[in-house]
Amino acid sequence: MIAIVDYGMGNLRSVGNAFARLNAEAIVTRDADQIKRSSAIVLPGVGAFGRCVENLQKFDLFDLIKQEISSGKRYLGICLGMQILFETSEEAPGVAGMGVIKGNVARFRGGLKVPHMGWNSVQMVKDSEILRGIDDGAYFYFVHSFYPAPIEDVAATRTDYGIGFVSAVERDNLFACQFHPEKSQSIGLQLLSNFVGLCA
Repeated sequence: MIAIVDYGMGNLRSVGNAFARLNAEAIVTRDADQIKRSSAIVLPGVGAFGRCVENLQKFDLFDLIKQEISSGKRYLGICLGMQILFETSEEAPGVAGMGVIKGNVARFRGGLKVPHMGWNSVQMVKDSEILRGIDDGAYFYFVHSFYPAPIEDVAATRTDYGIGFVSAVERDNLFACQFHPEKSQSIGLQLLSNFVGLCA
């Protein structure tokens, strides 16, 4: 069973619908026991970094999710669910992220239109089972004004939007992407299907 974490933010319905299309056993929950019993955690997200941390802490999910990742449980972070893994974000100075990945979340600068919204291509950086069957340069859907800047070697894909940035990270049981697979049609479903297969 895959636990899609409900922390009062994010595009839960579209993520849940995407897993339903794959006939995957996935539930939307904020119940700690269900999350602990799950075979994998999906943390979706649309919104602000500081509010995300606040809500996760309010529902006693922040430390729980961090512990579950550390225990080796498979994790998929989407958009804000990726950014929250980092130590800090320029969107919320003074608010600490989970620190699972060393680095910062930075704001697009230099006159770029924000948010970065729409379809953009991803370049593969490493072989990944979650990206199996997806071509290098495939297009995914993005909506974000901030981007992750890891200072460790975790990049799975990169994308160009005025600057090159890491658009997906992977390490052991953890995969997270800045783009939205649930909004990326057949390519996104392929990624989610690969994730479901690894959970099994």
